[in-house]
Amino acid sequence: MYISQNYSYAILRPLQAEILAQGGEVKWFLEGDEVDPKFLKSTEHRLESVKSIKDWEPDAVFIPGNTIPSFIPGKKVAVFHGFNSGKLNRKGKEDHFNIRGCFDLYCTQGPNTTLRFQELAKKHGFFQVSETGWPTLDPLFNDHASNPYLSKDSRPTVLICSTFSKRLSLAPKLYEQIKHFSESGKWRLLVQFHPKMQQEWVDKYQALSNDNLTFVETDNVIPLLQSADVMLCDTSSILLMFLIQRKPVVTFCNKAPEKHLLDITDKNNVEAAINYALTYPKELVDNIEAFCQELHPYADGKSSQRVLCATNELLHSDEKLKAKPLNLIRQFKMRKRLNYWSW
Repeated sequence: MYISQNYSYAILRPLQAEILAQGGEVKWFLEGDEVDPKFLKSTEHRLESVKSIKDWEPDAVFIPGNTIPSFIPGKKVAVFHGFNSGKLNRKGKEDHFNIRGCFDLYCTQGPNTTLRFQELAKKHGFFQVSETGWPTLDPLFNDHASNPYLSKDSRPTVLICSTFSKRLSLAPKLYEQIKHFSESGKWRLLVQFHPKMQQEWVDKYQALSNDNLTFVETDNVIPLLQSADVMLCDTSSILLMFLIQRKPVVTFCNKAPEKHLLDITDKNNVEAAINYALTYPKELVDNIEAFCQELHPYADGKSSQRVLCATNELLHSDEKLKAKPLNLIRQFKMRKRLNYWSW
């Protein structure tokens, strides 16, 4: 498990559980200073260096990030760190489909990304594509018994999430409205922000904490998603994970509002929009279902099994793929970042 961000722990742990259940071995490598080793569990094993990875000789390496050095042994499997949010790179192309020449296998989440990656696989010839669903979501459809955020509170639960971008974030724009909601007690509020959110707004929302509002900092958002009836969000891709449950999302100034979302642009309409979403209107629910069938049609909690099956098929395949591009500049930068100069 090759990770560089704290949120990657939750992304890969369902896959780890499946590997262990099938009698395999798992070890973790933590790249850079943005991933904290304190989130490793006592039962999880860390490899401290590139040399230790080479000595262990993994069959496959699972990566929720965008790149991995070519000198890391094993087949490189991309499992993605989120859904396609439509973010454009500096060349004006969707970053989700940027082929960087690092991976042997892309495990896609649903039809609306699979087809594009299959077209790219034919074009480049050095990787395979398998639609598996996203392992991260397996716990979403499994047992809720240990969820600490489930409550006997009879009030509707609203989960408020926000991206960190100053231009897109609802945190500063809807602060007064959310403060009012926290004081009125009409709903039970759970608030969770992107880990890169400005500390100023983290502090301000933490200060709103009371019996009606709980501010949560976590590396695992799945229990929060399970616990809420409706989400209030902006353009953060976490809203897609919430929609997979077939639950409504109210967005504020979403950059790509479509009919599966209840998007508003006037902050004075937030309360009315949430009230409407809580009725689960049929047309909206039908639009959410149609959207989910394209985004992530799997609700069986078995995406990890499919990823592992696709990986094993790759390991035992006789198909000859083209050599990946050398990427000399990128590989030099990775060697420098990891301070690794051996072969």
